[in-house]
Amino acid sequence: MTIDVQALAQHDLSDDCPVCRAQDVVTMALVPAAAAWELANELPRFSVALHGAAHLLGVMLEEGVARADIESVLAELLDDIEAGISEDAMMGGPPQGSA
Repeated sequence: MTIDVQALAQHDLSDDCPVCRAQDVVTMALVPAAAAWELANELPRFSVALHGAAHLLGVMLEEGVARADIESVLAELLDDIEAGISEDAMMGGPPQGSA
């Protein structure tokens, strides 16, 4: 099976967009859970996020996705995230209650 990682990163910002739904799950559930797990287990901050992300990407490598493809899409996603952080800062910070 061929996995198109570009398709996993491109979305249309609609309610039916699977990429937007995946982002929502990560933002609302996985990020706060990772932070809570680190705190509860006296782990260094961001250790679960870093190693969890790396191991999840490793699963993609095991499935045959080329490292260069993963790195390319990851760079794009990080650029989008940085742009969102800058935009939030200009608007007065992230919404209240975000992790």
